[in-house]
Amino acid sequence: MMLFDTHAHFDTFAAEGRVAEVLARARAAGVARICAVGSSEASNELVVQLAQEHPAQLVAAVGYDRDQTDKPRDPARLAALAQAPGVVAIGEIGLDYYYSAETAPAQRELFGAMLAGAAAARKPVIVHSRYADEDTIAMLGEFSTVWKKLFHTVEKNAETFPHCGKNAPDFSTPWKKVFHSVENLPPAADAPPPPPPGVLHCFTGDAAFAAELVALGFMISFSGIVSFNNAGPLREVARQIPAGQLLVETDCPYLTPKPFRGKVNEPAYVARVAEVVAEARGVPVAAVAEQTWANACRLFQMEG
Repeated sequence: MMLFDTHAHFDTFAAEGRVAEVLARARAAGVARICAVGSSEASNELVVQLAQEHPAQLVAAVGYDRDQTDKPRDPARLAALAQAPGVVAIGEIGLDYYYSAETAPAQRELFGAMLAGAAAARKPVIVHSRYADEDTIAMLGEFSTVWKKLFHTVEKNAETFPHCGKNAPDFSTPWKKVFHSVENLPPAADAPPPPPPGVLHCFTGDAAFAAELVALGFMISFSGIVSFNNAGPLREVARQIPAGQLLVETDCPYLTPKPFRGKVNEPAYVARVAEVVAEARGVPVAAVAEQTWANACRLFQMEG
């Protein structure tokens, strides 16, 4: 049985010199692949370095998250990192109005720039959303439209679609400029379905929010929260998600699943997340492991 932890933060492990032992414990637990996720200048550099040092076990995602609105940012450097070996997604990015609703306009502007760069790079997005469901769905709906047309029309429409395709990703392009450049392009006839546009990570929303995301083609990932005592409604959502759009993660070093509460979370514990999701869905854990592995490989456009 092989597991894919689709969302892990390595900043603390690296600072403490524990990356090798964390990866070893993950392998022992059957976690064969991990997506190391960046969210800032420093963490983006770190995850790219780690993915290149441990290519058999790690892939990386880079981006500027919602807490970076007032921090120095280098879009050109992010564009270069997005093209680095081992980088499979743009993220963590998104919106969070729980603690900082006053920065909502700046968050949306930054999120839009990240979506524009992801479209240009043809890489899926790893999205955070908290108390921002309506705006998240609105922006991801536009991104999903662009994503579908991107894979089918950009080669024939490069002159009318200058912000995406074979050009280097541009993380300073306004999102609306990208969206309006493709919204009227016709889809190619008989085109195969594109890869998934992204994932809503560490999902904690309700069934209605999940259904909207699923309809847009997004995957939904569950973390250790799904094991908490008060997470019955969340386990019900996990039961309902279409098998082909289901993922598991740790979001470590946070959100350690039961019965390991009190310990620092790490990728090895994604095995427990898979067990809880399997229990909720009434299937063997091996089935969840196999399905989420295949889903992650499809999302990240990787060989299985």
